[in-house]
Amino acid sequence: MDTLFRKSDRLLANISTDIIREKMNEIHWNTQLVSIMGAKGVGKSTLIKQYLKQNFQLGDRRVLYCSADTVDFSVRTLVGLAEEFVVRGGELLVIDEIHKYHPGTTEWSREIKEIYELFPKLKMIVSGSSLLRLKEGDADLSRRAVKYTMPGLSFREALRFYHGLEFPVWSLEDILAHPYDLWQMVSSKCKPVVLFKEYLEKGYYPFLLEGEGEYYTKIEQVVNYIIETELPQICKVDVANVRKIQALVALICSEVPFELNANRIAAALEIGRGTVVEYLKYLGDAKVLNLLYSDKKKIGKLTKPDKIYLENTNLLYALAPTKVEIGTLRETFAINSLSVGHDVEYGKVQGDFKVDYKYTFEIGGRSKDFSQIAGIENSYIFADDWDMPDGAKLPLWMLGFIY
Repeated sequence: MDTLFRKSDRLLANISTDIIREKMNEIHWNTQLVSIMGAKGVGKSTLIKQYLKQNFQLGDRRVLYCSADTVDFSVRTLVGLAEEFVVRGGELLVIDEIHKYHPGTTEWSREIKEIYELFPKLKMIVSGSSLLRLKEGDADLSRRAVKYTMPGLSFREALRFYHGLEFPVWSLEDILAHPYDLWQMVSSKCKPVVLFKEYLEKGYYPFLLEGEGEYYTKIEQVVNYIIETELPQICKVDVANVRKIQALVALICSEVPFELNANRIAAALEIGRGTVVEYLKYLGDAKVLNLLYSDKKKIGKLTKPDKIYLENTNLLYALAPTKVEIGTLRETFAINSLSVGHDVEYGKVQGDFKVDYKYTFEIGGRSKDFSQIAGIENSYIFADDWDMPDGAKLPLWMLGFIY
């Protein structure tokens, strides 16, 4: 236990608190069990360590941070660790990378449930891959854990991280109702169109702060890790099919947005149609892809998506740099931003997207007009290379202020 405490102290001592995401203030840290899930690389571990550093002195033995991917857990159980920690006066136990505890099993969920019931005064924070579904574990943690999902940096957050520009969050409803107020606020401090172009290329992942040189290489490493390690361990994907999933992603990258012909892909990859749809859903949960359906309320297990996008624009530049088409770039950004807190459907009949079953959005450039959505109630154009609002035609960058 002393070794774990020393490791915890070192990790917390080395973490910087110069820039902290506002997600910090959204989380109810005093809940008995907090779960923070998200894609690899978005900053979950950093946020947790920043919280601990801000709220506990180094050497405070009431708190312990440890990661489930260390050798310590090859000889320890979570329950055993929690018991010893509580006996020593521990009050907050943090288990990072929880999905790496006994990979390929749901042992972690059973043990967390047992700890929850055995030590009701012990607070726990667990973090893990966005592929983890608490309700699917052998132990039902969905009713016990307060779950948070962490996305990458929004355009608004990137302005703060990389340019020191502070702006509040705007709800989608406020953006639609008061776009001139948002435009005036932002344009008084910067040229949003110029900085927006930078963000589309680099800025979604916080590790841009570590330098630009290896930024796209790190993104590729994140995607490879998800496909080669997380899918087999968490989703029980046959290791023999890893290369086929890589081929599937490469195929999608070559033609985004991708309109799925599941039977053709199944034949090309020599796997079943149902397996293709299943793998796509895994990649969607892992935040490699964004899957769009024309009727989100009726998604079944074997329902194929109507359109497929990469999850964010930085992935486009990292995985398909020669295929970055401006229309796809705009739509990828719009879906990525709107998907945080909103339901987004493919506009099969009119408009590019239907949002929250209420709004119709058309995405385009400065020359985009209303001909395709004429007469539709609650319809808007979000245009790239468009500096200020003009009625229901709004700058695309405004969607980057939703979170």
